[in-house]
Amino acid sequence: MIGVFDALRAEIASVPRFHALGRVAEVSRGTLRVTGLERRATLGDRVTVGGSLGAFSLGGEVLGLAAHGTTILTDDTPEGLPMGAEVRLYGQSRIAPDDSWIGRIVDPFGQPLDGRPLLRGPIARPLRSAAPPAATRRRLGGRLETGVAVFDTLLPLVRGQRIGLFAGSGVGKSSLLAKFARGVAADVVVIALIGERGRELREFTERVLGPDGMARSVVVTATSDQSPLIRRRCAWAAMAVAEHFRDQGLHVLFLADSITRFAEAHREVALAAGEEASLRGYPASLAPAIMALAERAGPGPDGAGDITAVFSVLVAGSDMDEPVADILRGTIDGHVVMDRKIAERGRYPAIDLLRSVSRSLPQAASPEENAMIAEARRLLGTWDRAELMIQAGLYAKGSDAQVDLAIKVWPALDAFLAEDAPPEGISASFRRLAAALKPR
Repeated sequence: MIGVFDALRAEIASVPRFHALGRVAEVSRGTLRVTGLERRATLGDRVTVGGSLGAFSLGGEVLGLAAHGTTILTDDTPEGLPMGAEVRLYGQSRIAPDDSWIGRIVDPFGQPLDGRPLLRGPIARPLRSAAPPAATRRRLGGRLETGVAVFDTLLPLVRGQRIGLFAGSGVGKSSLLAKFARGVAADVVVIALIGERGRELREFTERVLGPDGMARSVVVTATSDQSPLIRRRCAWAAMAVAEHFRDQGLHVLFLADSITRFAEAHREVALAAGEEASLRGYPASLAPAIMALAERAGPGPDGAGDITAVFSVLVAGSDMDEPVADILRGTIDGHVVMDRKIAERGRYPAIDLLRSVSRSLPQAASPEENAMIAEARRLLGTWDRAELMIQAGLYAKGSDAQVDLAIKVWPALDAFLAEDAPPEGISASFRRLAAALKPR
């Protein structure tokens, strides 16, 4: 009962004692100019817009401050909003996660989406908190079992690592994230579904993620039809939830799908605020926004837990140099590239190993394991360079001993890249890799 009363006290404390009031003075280009809040509003403050009797009400956020008025971007279209409508100022937006959120689906405001009551945590957290001080953070931890053979061996994932999952649409990205949610050794999983299609939420949670994955997960979601303010907020809210569990000393797996939609939402908000597009249509503020989000994950300071993070990026035509992919790749501790051609021939996960890197190596593996990883990469590279000649019948057996060896091991090695990890753990995965490297 103590937890219930704590939640009740937190709910009561969250009710503001008074509101600063303003009035809508202008509606233009999707934003509102509000007068009366110039001396109280700050950037990022939440507001509600509507009549005092609640006949018309929608949320919004402060985007700009000026002597002649405050610029507001609303969560929905302001159609039907009259001039002079009342605007209530609520201050900086926060979220109050609670341990009881595990197994639940919530929106970026901490409201339940699964039809059941949800307790508010006793501590309200800022959405855009700073990363732990760099000098106090621990180093990357030990290697994690992931449930996927290629990540248990060739692309190791360690505690506190942040990796990017770069993929086009329809190549198995969501399925791989669900495998991580079910299989990675972590205490809690926090999943941010940013700008997903509404019909996919239940499919992901019930079929792809499944009861076992959902039992240790918190899903924070904003669908594609919601405003850019809410879609952008989804990533920040999910990270705040992850930090709630990290600060209790737990190991948190954070999965974000996708950073591209976070970047698109940020672009819409920034352009509405008057910022100019400079990076192929993205504003200059995109880079610090992505970097700040990524830096909040990773190893925690002494006495806290860690956030191991997987950020997915939608890359059109496998363009790894487009702005979102380029910014994130330079910030994180490894990148995994999924290739449509590999998916089209039926191998899942469709990982292009030669274009993928885990920066936890070589420290995450023993000398013998590193030698095995290097041999596998060498043979896959040899096959990749000679594949066209082999498929066209232009290669004569015996012309190159290395190519001959690659031809012998490639079917087993390619099959290994599609395997789930054996229940015996990482050492068993390396034994399977060693078997795949033996010529048939």
